[in-house]
Amino acid sequence: MPTSKQNALEHPGSTAPDPIVPEKPEGAEVEKEEPVEDPRDAMASAASELLRAVRGKRSQVAFARRLGYRANPITDWENGRRFPTAAEALRAASRAGIDVSASLGRFHAAAPPSQAELSTGAPEQLAQWLCALRGSTPIGAIAERSGRSRFAIARWLRGEAEPRLPDFLRLIDAVTGRLPIDEVPTLALRHRTAAAAKRLAFEEPWTEAILRLLETTAYRARPAHDAAWLSRQLDVAQTDVERCVERLLEAGIVQQDGAHIRVAGALTVDTRSDPQAMRALLAHWCEVALSRHGRGRSTDLFAYNVFSVTHADLGRVRELLRSTFRELRAIVAASEPSETAALVNLQLVAFRDTDELPQPPVGAGSTPPSPTRPTK
Repeated sequence: MPTSKQNALEHPGSTAPDPIVPEKPEGAEVEKEEPVEDPRDAMASAASELLRAVRGKRSQVAFARRLGYRANPITDWENGRRFPTAAEALRAASRAGIDVSASLGRFHAAAPPSQAELSTGAPEQLAQWLCALRGSTPIGAIAERSGRSRFAIARWLRGEAEPRLPDFLRLIDAVTGRLPIDEVPTLALRHRTAAAAKRLAFEEPWTEAILRLLETTAYRARPAHDAAWLSRQLDVAQTDVERCVERLLEAGIVQQDGAHIRVAGALTVDTRSDPQAMRALLAHWCEVALSRHGRGRSTDLFAYNVFSVTHADLGRVRELLRSTFRELRAIVAASEPSETAALVNLQLVAFRDTDELPQPPVGAGSTPPSPTRPTK
């Protein structure tokens, strides 16, 4: 499964989405619509487990009848021999009483298909949602991270073909580094570890930066774990580093690995669920950036732009920043090896000229998650 390191944004977005892939030249081999899944593949396993969870306590035959099938494809779905399309899987979830539209809406700001559309199958609307999710991330980058061809991905995004459920999960993971499902066995450890890391991110914000440094080749090259070295890298007190490392060990987020400490398993931390705590976390990292300002380090970048535009263009700027944020997270996800760690903050402040209510702050549910990246 591709990892998904999350990061923020540096430049004002000179990258435009590449066109949704040119047609294959004549005579080129046409890719199969449904590649054979390796049952050991994490996304195939997660898809099977998700389908079993959707069925719940119903019998396979009863659930197949509820979905309108005369035969029983559910056995093949749950055993990984064959998978439904993503649209069909979401239709099944909708028919099982799950509010899929609300779940997709909580996962990403892009407008999802409605529950009514999902209950009858909505491949076109789902393709539009995937395009919005993709933003300006190059198709080539998505192909590399998902293990699927540019041609197949382009057809899925254009709505000319429908991804099977495992490929749908691969696409989401390749673009965002996270998945809108947690409570299936394959993803259970990932879910528990991320929940613990989220709690610590709020209570001990420096744990996020320590996790990132523990992943670097610079740390691994040291003869042993060195709290003083971590302290120097972060410019924080060694006692604070030691306390954070101890809490990470207690939570099982990191483990002793010989003379070093390593991060346990793939991890993405989504800190958006508590807007008030998110504001405090954002304030912490803004204060960190402010404390670094003025030191004149060549590797640091500080910039601002005060401007006046139309309301429509301000909306375009906001969406451009969000799209670029998602693209940068994808770049971080593909970056190997981890040689260094950094902080990127992103702010867009509108000077209000009306009495309209302010937009939700970054992190309050409509913006990509906090700048925390998973381990290898």
